[in-house]
Amino acid sequence: MSQRVIDFHTHAFPDALAPRAMQTLLSEAPGIAAYSDGTVGALLKSMDAAGIETSVVCSIATKIDQFEPILGWCRQIRSDRLIPFPSVHPADPKMAERIDRIAAEGFLGVKLHPFYQDFYAAQDSMLKYYEQVIRRDLLLVIHTGFDIAFPRQRRADPKAMLDVSERFPELKLVVTHLGAWQQWDEVRRHLLGRPIYMEISLAMEDLGDDVSREMLMGHPAEYLLFGTDSPWSDQTTTLSRLRSLDLPEPRLSRMVYRNAAGLLGQPVKPN
Repeated sequence: MSQRVIDFHTHAFPDALAPRAMQTLLSEAPGIAAYSDGTVGALLKSMDAAGIETSVVCSIATKIDQFEPILGWCRQIRSDRLIPFPSVHPADPKMAERIDRIAAEGFLGVKLHPFYQDFYAAQDSMLKYYEQVIRRDLLLVIHTGFDIAFPRQRRADPKAMLDVSERFPELKLVVTHLGAWQQWDEVRRHLLGRPIYMEISLAMEDLGDDVSREMLMGHPAEYLLFGTDSPWSDQTTTLSRLRSLDLPEPRLSRMVYRNAAGLLGQPVKPN
């Protein structure tokens, strides 16, 4: 029987918006490739090709007034296969109310991006945001490390994420890109081995197989998640590369399915 897989980090856009959004994002990040057209239909097709059962679809409110359209679209695409995480801009004066609505409507988490939303993860003004996410028992997925489309600012570096996790141990925090994109030496010092959820998107491509395997073996198996950042990587290729690392099967099974199912409140089914 095939292995069950949940992708904890994907993106998609409404059909009418996708062409413009993809063009803008590609123009802002020279050298990055897109592996689909950014639509929900393309994501589902990619999932089918890769054998991925469920994807978490992360939205980013780059402006305060994007909350309502993002929330409405998340309602439309929510299904057994797609689990959307809406987004609330940290500067939104109605932040607490917005997070309340997300939880009340049954969504399981929110996504933050410190570059597109102009904040630093450990700054004092973010503390109320984390407190509200905890109060509503939501998951928080946050972009960590540098970002290819922006200057190399330390907005969510490993030490900052360690500080946040230690200050808010109840926070169901998921850091992206194996702890912090292109800050992996610091991930080793500050995050590796700690009880912090990490998804692995866009890390193996830079680290190579040997270092990727070493880091994945050095983190608690119960805190690893599979993620691709689709459409910015190919789901089939990323999953195949992970499987080629020859990780112990129980660790691999936790990473690609069991941990995510638990976080998303899904019954853990046998393969």
